Amino acid sequence: MSMTKRRIALGGLATIASVALLAGCASAPATSTSTPTASAIAGFKPCMVSDLGGFDDKSFNQLGYEGLTEAAAALGVKPITVQSNAETDYAPNIDSLVSQNCTLIVTVGFALSAATVTAALANPTVDFAIIDDAADNDFNGKTDAPNIKPILFDTAQAAFLAGYASASYSKAGKVATYGGMNFPTVTIFMDGFAQGVSYFNSQKGKSVAVLGYDPANPDAATFTGGFEANDTAKTTAQNFIDQGADVLLPVGGPIFQSAGAAITDSKKDVALLGADADVFNTFPTYADLYLTSVLKGIKQATGDVVNQAATASTFDVTPYIGNLKNDGVGIAPFHNFASKVDPALQSELDTIKAGIISGTIPVKSYLSK
Repeated sequence: MSMTKRRIALGGLATIASVALLAGCASAPATSTSTPTASAIAGFKPCMVSDLGGFDDKSFNQLGYEGLTEAAAALGVKPITVQSNAETDYAPNIDSLVSQNCTLIVTVGFALSAATVTAALANPTVDFAIIDDAADNDFNGKTDAPNIKPILFDTAQAAFLAGYASASYSKAGKVATYGGMNFPTVTIFMDGFAQGVSYFNSQKGKSVAVLGYDPANPDAATFTGGFEANDTAKTTAQNFIDQGADVLLPVGGPIFQSAGAAITDSKKDVALLGADADVFNTFPTYADLYLTSVLKGIKQATGDVVNQAATASTFDVTPYIGNLKNDGVGIAPFHNFASKVDPALQSELDTIKAGIISGTIPVKSYLSK
């Protein structure tokens, strides 16, 4: 069974195991990546392997890369980074960093989970961290190697806010969300988004529809089949535009770029949401289309892990989980849409955010305790 099919088939087990794994998660980063608390331990060498999106994906690979390189510069050490061009590159790329005496290896993305665990078990003196995966491939609720630190984000909470905002903005009464592939760290956005739309409907007596994802039947969700900006990703976006959706949330690295192209070609009034980074800043080509972005604090969290590994006598492998309370997730400003949204929307979102943090507004996700 391929890695991708195995992940999809066992997604439910991964969800259950992740909840147990993250019962005691680390707090948010407290220091800036540009200001390390102490000098790096002699010989410290931080390294990183990307997934297929590459370090210029304007999304989570790029954010991880920036966190690593900025922290390394502040520490006065030289990082090594290697980009993956195929799934078969993952294990060899990690092994190449081990052979170059890297002391911390950060792998970016759940697709590298199996290769990261294998390498960590084979090299117990090397510290590992993985972004967007719990490194729990046997789904027993524990990280599979004692020298791996998971870096995860409960983006359902932020996507809930984005879903509410999208429903509020929609003139057609139809919004859509879809992913690159069926992984929990992708569907967590889609699930939160749908919950936010549902909350808007319940509060406002509306019936805004969500295309592409049904929380009651997540396996029937729409996926492009990969994390590349290509014709398939563009066609997927176009299909939702043809169905009448006027807000799109694509989740999967650069596939949002294909959505931007589809919206532009359609010449219709359709808004676009970014995922992971504020795409208004990272990919301004479609700046006039961006309603907002669902943000992960990947850059800050990665830099914090690098600093901790560089300066502490013992590597802290406690899983980090970003949420609204610790500012590990959030949504971007409305930018060019500030004058287009309901004037009361920001105040409503502030109230909802406070409710999510306090627990009075529940948001379900596989990372929820």
